[in-house]
Amino acid sequence: MTDDVRVRRLDAGEAAASVPALADVLIDCVQGGASVSFMLPLPRDKAEAFWRGVADGVARAERALLVAEDGHGAILGTVQLILTQPDNQPHRADLAKMLVHRKARRRGIAQRLMAAVDEVARSEGKTVLVLDTVTGGDAERLYERAGWQRVGAVPKYALMPDGAFCGTTFFYKHLG
Repeated sequence: MTDDVRVRRLDAGEAAASVPALADVLIDCVQGGASVSFMLPLPRDKAEAFWRGVADGVARAERALLVAEDGHGAILGTVQLILTQPDNQPHRADLAKMLVHRKARRRGIAQRLMAAVDEVARSEGKTVLVLDTVTGGDAERLYERAGWQRVGAVPKYALMPDGAFCGTTFFYKHLG
C-alpha cells in the first residue's frame, strides 16, 4: 500500500521550503477533529507561522522533522522529535505532531513515520521517547502496535478543535 510513499528527514532548508505543504496537512487534520494544539477555524497564516517555527527549530538542531511523501513529492504526513531537553534528560526526546492528511490515511503511512522516528532517535542518541495523544483516539492503537507503553490518562487535559474537552493519554518507549 505504501510502495509509492517515501519517509525522510528534512534539513533546515527543506523544512522552510515545505511550510505551505505542512500547513495544508495541519489544517486538514484540525478540520478533521485532531486535537493537536489548535482550534477551529485554523487560519492559514497561523498554521504557516507554526511550521516556520518548527523549521527554525530544525535549523537550530532542536527538532527533527520527518515527512511522508508520495511519488510526486507531495507531503502526506509528518512527525517531529523534539531533541532539545533539560540537562538531566539528554537521553530523551518528545514525539510531536504525528499528522497524516485524511486523504492518505489507512495506507500504513503513520506506521512508516513511527518506524522512521525510532531510527532518527537512535541516530541522535535518544533512548527514551515520550508522547501524548487524545484518550480513546485511533492514535492510541497505532502507538501500542509500535511498541509504546501506556503510562496513564488525564481527563479534560486539552480541548478538541471544536472546544469540547478531551482526555490525554501519555506513552513512553525505550529504544534498545
